Amino acid sequence: MDLSVISPVYNEEESVVLLHQAVTDALSPLDLEWELVLVNDGSTDGSQKQLDLLAEKDPTHVRVVEFRRNFGQTTAISAGIDYSQGKIIVLIDADLQNDPADIPMMLAKLDEGYDVVSGWRVNRQDTFITRTLPSHIANGLISRVTGVHLHDYGCTLKAYRREVITGFRLYGEMHRFIPVYAKEVGADIVEVPVHHHPRRFGKAKYGLERTLKVVLDLFTVKFFNSFSSKPIYLFGGLGLALILAAFIVLLFLIGLRIFAGEHMIRSPLLILCVMLVIMGFQSILQGLIAELLMRTYHESQHKLTYTVRKTINIEEKEKAD
Repeated sequence: MDLSVISPVYNEEESVVLLHQAVTDALSPLDLEWELVLVNDGSTDGSQKQLDLLAEKDPTHVRVVEFRRNFGQTTAISAGIDYSQGKIIVLIDADLQNDPADIPMMLAKLDEGYDVVSGWRVNRQDTFITRTLPSHIANGLISRVTGVHLHDYGCTLKAYRREVITGFRLYGEMHRFIPVYAKEVGADIVEVPVHHHPRRFGKAKYGLERTLKVVLDLFTVKFFNSFSSKPIYLFGGLGLALILAAFIVLLFLIGLRIFAGEHMIRSPLLILCVMLVIMGFQSILQGLIAELLMRTYHESQHKLTYTVRKTINIEEKEKAD
């Protein structure tokens, strides 16, 4: 299979038929073997009935995965990737705001040698206060923290080579961070403007509360990308900083005792100094425990701490158990 187009579906009974038609119109002229993987994320309307009809009408291209209940967009995308077969994976929303007509352009970008093509909704057709403004703030924050600079992390329409997105699991709202994970394994990323249309049916499934979830997930992404292989750098660094702060406070107390005659035992700063030392040592110990857990994780699964793009004149050897 050359291409898998994956779309999570949640209460989109009016949209899925039109989505299928739009994807078919966009991909039929291309000389590709493709599939459309539709993941029903616990819809409570007639979405599953429409998906059943589509699968019966177009068994060559349509694949359907139905969840028992609503698990969220990220889980639906993860399941779509698991059940897809394409060498190239394109993610797209089912609400028709993303335009399938942009897919051929994104595939052409992949042909130029990129591993990830990320859509950028330049003229976004959403409410500014509740959707667009929080998205701008989140995009700037994510770009600054992760070092992967994209204008529109929230745009679902993205194209990936399979090998750069199948080495990790997705949780929470992590689907928007897939480019960050891909960059961690050496993927070349390009961002391209894509069309964005007003919602035609139903209403938006997410509001301002989603921004908070994204910020919390950002902490997880930053930790796993920067410190998962050496957690002692984070916890140990914090511990040393706390001990250094305790030493500075102690010097200040000694200065007060010498030059101002203040009794150290009466000062609350002495308690602060002791607390900082204890917290510092605890943080260092946490770092050492995290190091042990990390090594157990990698070694028990024979999980490599590196990724290889390709080899030249080297035969693949079976790794020893």
